[in-house]
Order: sequence, then structure tokens, then C-alpha cells
Amino acid sequence: MRHHGDAEVGGGLADFAVNVRAGMPPAWLAERLRETVADLAAYPDPGPARQAVARRHGRAVDEVLLTAGAAEAFVLLARVLEPRRAVVVHPQFTEPEAALRAAGHEVGRAVLGKDFTLDPAAVPDGADLVMIGNPTNPTSVLHPSGAIAALARPGRTVVVDEAFMDCVPGEPESLAARLPSGVVVIRSLTKTWGLAGLRAGYVLADPHLIARLAEAQPLWAVSTPALVAVEACSSPAAVVEAGAWAVELSAERDRLAGELTARGLYVVPEPRASFLCLRVPDGLGIRALLRQRGYAVRRGDTFPGLGPDWLRLAVRGRSANDALLEVLSDLGI
Repeated sequence: MRHHGDAEVGGGLADFAVNVRAGMPPAWLAERLRETVADLAAYPDPGPARQAVARRHGRAVDEVLLTAGAAEAFVLLARVLEPRRAVVVHPQFTEPEAALRAAGHEVGRAVLGKDFTLDPAAVPDGADLVMIGNPTNPTSVLHPSGAIAALARPGRTVVVDEAFMDCVPGEPESLAARLPSGVVVIRSLTKTWGLAGLRAGYVLADPHLIARLAEAQPLWAVSTPALVAVEACSSPAAVVEAGAWAVELSAERDRLAGELTARGLYVVPEPRASFLCLRVPDGLGIRALLRQRGYAVRRGDTFPGLGPDWLRLAVRGRSANDALLEVLSDLGI
């Protein structure tokens, strides 16, 4: 459950294992971050960043909690909520389940079937906490927002991990602006802006739950540089910049998926995030061969619902992707 893409990289390997956008942050954001050094003597003030997130999604300020990445949000929810029957929809990012188990909760799994599209019937009626990713890591599947919103009902909390939603041009399936009753949305800035080392994310929820999460959060949990990044990346100009990148990403992702499909590999249909999930014969063996050739990819067998024949590939630039395809050809794939 604690195995993640960063464990796959190092030693000079070309990184196709970690889903963080390469070559980031952009120069303008890096300069803003460097400027924060002058303010590090003062305690962090989350006010401006919190207001920026609220404006970005059309929410009230008291519906926003800033966190040290999405991972802290999962831990806070696991500490504050007291589910009788928690269910995590898999395959997906394993930290939500790991956080729940670490907090002493029993966790059930709703494992999706073919193509990993959401089947509401897979979620037990008695579940009072449901966690799901959208778009989902590692499958890259984008679920309809209406289908996720339909999971909400009185007495149930639905937590939606939208860490990769800004990979989708226009974000049509995001629930951040709608925020139906009983739905909690978690967002992250680390993927699109290359800020994994900074830890910057936030929770959107009803004010009562936000207040409870804030009480459970350590004081000054989000650093001044991270707050500056949140504020900057939530500005209208930054949202436009991220949207333009999402369009470019979509085109290259679809090209790469087409190349892999043409080789007879099964790529999970209609990928919408910054990675592809594919099934190959002897996935672990192929992964090992790729490492020998200098390429790191993410093993899939650590995700519930997948197995040893699954790999996850981050989508990089065209030249890097073509180099990977050439190595795959050399390996007979």
C-alpha cells in the first residue's frame, strides 16, 4: 500500500514512473518561490491563499482548508471521520486506504470491473464513507461527475480525489464548483506545477467539516512557500496556463496510447490524466528489462484490482515518449 512511483526512480533512470509534470515549475513560479525566502522568519499566513482557492472554484472561504498536499488531507479525514463502513473504490491511489487503516478503521474495497468505469452498484448501500479518484490513478479513467454525485446520500460522505483533474481541459467532470451535499473534494497542485517537494493541496467541503479538519491539523502545517504557490497557481492567469498545458498533454497522451495500442497492448480506454495504464505479458519482467535499458515505469501490482501484468506510464514530451517506444520495440513489444 505504501509503494509509490518515487520508489521506482533514481540512478539516472528516465522517469516514466512518477506522475508529476517534468520540467516544472515554470520560471515565473520559481521566481515567486525564491522571493519567499525573505519572509521565512514570519509564521505562515494562509489567508490570501485560502481566498485565492475560494475564488478559483467559486466557493466560500470557510469551505476551503489548505493542506500539505493531498496526502495530509487523507490523514486528516481519517482522523476526524468515524465511519462504520468505509469503502474505497479501486483501483486507485492507495494512500486514502492506508490513511484509514492507520487511523484504526476497517476498510472495504469496491473493485471495478472491465475498463474500470464507475458502477454505482459496486458500492455497498451500507457504506457511510466512500473514497474515489477522478480522474483515477492509476487507470486514467475520468468518471462522470453525475455518477459520483449520485453516490451521495444522507449519512454518507463521498471523498473525491481530484488531484489530476487539471489534466482535463475545462475540467467538465469536476465537483469542486458544485460541491453537492456530503461530497468532499481534494485537490493537489503538485502534479501540474511540478511541486511534489513543496507539498501543496487543499480540501473543499462544507464549513462544519472544514472546521473539524482544521482542529485536527497541526498549526502552520502549510509552509509560506507552499502558500505562495497555492495563491499563484489559483490565479486566473495560472488557470489559463494550466488549461493550455492540458490541451497539449491530451494530444500527446492520445498519440502515445495509439502507438501502444497498435502494438497489440491493452491500454485502458479513454485515458484523461497524465499517465496511461496498460496490460502487458509479464509486466514485472518488462519493467525489469526497461530498468536495464535506463527507463523507470510504475509497477501495477501494488494497486488493488490490478496484477503483475499491469504497468503505469507517465506521459512525457514527444521526444521522450518516442525514445521509450523505440526501447519497447527493441524488446519486441
